[in-house]
Amino acid sequence: MSAEAEELYSLLVPLSEDRLIVPRACVAEVVRFSKVETEEGAHEWMMGRINWNGRSLPVISFEGAIGKNVPIATGRTRVVVFYANTGQLRTGYFGILTQGFPQLVRVNRDVLKLEAKDGWPENAPILCRVRMINEFPMIPDLEKIEAMLARESLQA
Repeated sequence: MSAEAEELYSLLVPLSEDRLIVPRACVAEVVRFSKVETEEGAHEWMMGRINWNGRSLPVISFEGAIGKNVPIATGRTRVVVFYANTGQLRTGYFGILTQGFPQLVRVNRDVLKLEAKDGWPENAPILCRVRMINEFPMIPDLEKIEAMLARESLQA
């Protein structure tokens, strides 16, 4: 197998105090954070919905979803739009708030090593934390995020 076949284009997504790493293929687009329509009675991590390409896109704060403080939106705040793959969301997409532009990286087995599988709340949407040279990004559980959003939609 060639070295190129074993590499994965990924995005390092900046949060307020951490980073996520996700496969590039999971991301539809990165857009500017705009006026959000909040939902009465929603969890703190549920930022609300933004208009994205004529769709009502649910947007979450990943920090809020793991029990940390929800960051304040600034001029650098963006929304990473993810494809929803489980069929639980009618929109087919959801967004995660990010504190800046994601960075494109290529990863392979030599640069990506498992660091930790715990250290966050049990119900947090995190698969694990990895070591990538001198970075320690988290791999989010995108399916769990979709399930959280599906439950939130039923409550609101």
